[in-house]
Amino acid sequence: MLFSESLRSMTSNLSTTMAATLTVLIGMFLVGVLLAFGTWARSWSDTKKGELMVKVYFCTDLQCGKQDIAREATPKQMAKVRNQLLANPLVKPNGVKFVSKADGLAKMRKEQPEMVKALQSNPLPNSLEVIPRSGEDTTKIGEALSNAHLAGVDEVKWGQKTTSRVLQLAHVIESVFLFAVAILLAAAMILIANTIRLSIFSRRREIEVMKLVGASNWFVRGPFMLEGLLCGLVGSMLAVVLLLVAREAVAAPILDNLDAAEGAHAIAFGLNALILCGLGLLIGGVGSGLTVRRFLKV
Repeated sequence: MLFSESLRSMTSNLSTTMAATLTVLIGMFLVGVLLAFGTWARSWSDTKKGELMVKVYFCTDLQCGKQDIAREATPKQMAKVRNQLLANPLVKPNGVKFVSKADGLAKMRKEQPEMVKALQSNPLPNSLEVIPRSGEDTTKIGEALSNAHLAGVDEVKWGQKTTSRVLQLAHVIESVFLFAVAILLAAAMILIANTIRLSIFSRRREIEVMKLVGASNWFVRGPFMLEGLLCGLVGSMLAVVLLLVAREAVAAPILDNLDAAEGAHAIAFGLNALILCGLGLLIGGVGSGLTVRRFLKV
């Protein structure tokens, strides 16, 4: 009975019902696209933040910062710095790696052989690679080490410009994603609410008769509530179908290549589809519920 009443209400206002359903379809499709690319971009930014590190270079017998006399850092000095970093709550557990000058030279020979092929000796210093718990902590660790002027430490680097750009980009991605999703959901909810309002207006005489013969409040309100839920659910399901077609035809090759190239990944399609259906039901229920409460006085 409730379902048939809802269908009758939807078919009697077919144009507004289709408009609301199409709005939900478009909105949910765009939300699905945003979820896919937004989660990929978030994963990419997390990957880049995970690559951020602080590098501590120790003194060599050739140079030691601004000191007049260059002396190579002793094992005791290097161990002290390493232990202090391991005790730092901003540093990831076991996130301090010692890189000897020999290891540094071997790595450079592998990555940039043209720069070291003419070297007669090893000019590289011993160093520490420090991985923070969070990318946002990179600058804090780097600045604290620089200001501490620890014995045996020649220089501290953490890619200040690169770090700042990566973190700013991550925040921009999050803000744009949340704002766009909020706008799309609000637009779909408003149109569903207007559809229910028109349905109530077109059936106002029928509602009065139902109340006169003793119909309960929820018997009157139920079909309108269900109508909003159906609009939201049908629009979301159609958006999932459209998203699947777009994914197979266009997005899959692009995302596969991006995943392989950057080590990032987008949200699973099945989870994306469930989220869209849940959002469709939510905005349909909220939109119809608010409208029924405001305009249907029974």
